[in-house]
Amino acid sequence: MNWLKNFVRPKLKQLVGGQKDIPDNLWHKCPSCGEMIFHRDLEKNLRVCLHCGHHMRLSAADRLNMLFDNGEYKSIELSQPDPDPLKFKDLRKYTERLKDSKAKTGLDDVLTVAHGRMGGLDVVVAAFDFSFMGGSMGVAVGDGLIAAARLAVVQAAPLVVVPSSGGARMQEGILSLMQMARTTIAVEEVKDAGLPYIVVLTDPTTGGVSASFAMLGDIAIAETGAVIGFAGARVIEQTIREKLPEGFQRAEYLLDHGQVDMVVRRHDLRDTLVKVIGLLVNIGPAADVVAIPPGSPGDINVPAD
Repeated sequence: MNWLKNFVRPKLKQLVGGQKDIPDNLWHKCPSCGEMIFHRDLEKNLRVCLHCGHHMRLSAADRLNMLFDNGEYKSIELSQPDPDPLKFKDLRKYTERLKDSKAKTGLDDVLTVAHGRMGGLDVVVAAFDFSFMGGSMGVAVGDGLIAAARLAVVQAAPLVVVPSSGGARMQEGILSLMQMARTTIAVEEVKDAGLPYIVVLTDPTTGGVSASFAMLGDIAIAETGAVIGFAGARVIEQTIREKLPEGFQRAEYLLDHGQVDMVVRRHDLRDTLVKVIGLLVNIGPAADVVAIPPGSPGDINVPAD
């Protein structure tokens, strides 16, 4: 029996005069501990469970608001490729699925690319939104990451990518798999320009996304509890016919095995990124270099050959 739904909600309806339009999304159930959380409290806590600390998924807009200084940024307009290059249809037409996702999320596709300041430094951020077809990577995502990389090069700014994806988009077939190569080349353009490339691995980062740009960061930061891997744990167990270790593919497990550089709570993520970007961008000395006069106590005498 759901106490909130079957008892509390009817009582609330009586108090407000029997109105029938009370929203159904006032309370959210934590998928980890099962506790009910009032929606305002959850949003205020960056969608982290107040009871167990479970990190729920964030929309791309919420992610960008959280990362940029004062939530101020400018998003760029991305190109719109052929919406259905293979004329794909399973139970429904691919064009219908796209239309539904666009109406549900208000987005054109998975990726949002924005630029602004983080800790006073210019930064380009490319953020995924899992609510758009599971964050799946199609041609539009490849185009978006290339645009983000080239914007970072033009602005001489670090590129931060925040993936949240189930992998390649099957409705685009081989074209979706080609984005693995395209995004890898885009990352190389950023690195060739001597700019930092940082990846924030969020829940989930899997499939073709984890097999390409998501694992190429100069610094790999993972959010607490994020699932990170290629194939699903159940598929791996069925393939190798062995039971996987506890916590396999979780961020903490990957940290213990050297596959990510750090695991960070969402509340500390922005400060951590600011610190890391500052260290990577400010490569000069922290103060003026003072020459040591010959013969002074700090002088080191190097014998001549």
